[in-house]
Amino acid sequence: MNGLAVQCGTLLPLSIRNQRSECQKNLGPPKVTTTTRQTSPAPATVRRADARRNVEKVLKAAEQVFSTEGWAVPIDAVATRAGVGVGTVYRHFPTKAALFEAVVVARLEALLDRARQLATATDPGQAVFTFVAEVAELAAQKKDFADEMARAGVDSEVFHHAIKQELEQAFDVLLERAKAAGEIREDIASADVSALVMGTCVAAELRGPECINRLVAVICDGLRK
Repeated sequence: MNGLAVQCGTLLPLSIRNQRSECQKNLGPPKVTTTTRQTSPAPATVRRADARRNVEKVLKAAEQVFSTEGWAVPIDAVATRAGVGVGTVYRHFPTKAALFEAVVVARLEALLDRARQLATATDPGQAVFTFVAEVAELAAQKKDFADEMARAGVDSEVFHHAIKQELEQAFDVLLERAKAAGEIREDIASADVSALVMGTCVAAELRGPECINRLVAVICDGLRK
């Protein structure tokens, strides 16, 4: 939506007495009382807000549907779950791959925001352990979905390479703060932690998600100085 419609408020006089009484003649010029009429949001603004809400609903529905029913599920199912028309989905995401890309990016952006939030935590070591636990749990939950995308020939790395780099940099900040505080080992790199988390995901796939917390605890103990 490129057009922009703007509605301006109008000042309307409430009352002006044209004929002044004797008691008013010595009171100076008559006062004009005005008020500002409330205007409704501009149509283009409303449409943009509606579009944002629709995108949010579609992304949430897509993640739920793809995770529970798999990549082969039709776009109609996503639209139904989101409560929008299938045309609305295609308007924002012309292909299923584009929709998957948006789901992955949204998920990584949420992790990136979380990493940046934890970068201001008062306990740098605990910030690292918390982030590792949250990433491991999320990765294990979504591993089946990602594997199915790979089998279908969808290269998710192409989609989120840039934001993945930002996420690694944000995690490096957490690690460096914890190292400076003497909370974790100096020889640990983000790539080491990533490998350990992926191993946890594989174990969760083979042994069930109940092992995640125990394995994350082992990872964190290994990180401690």
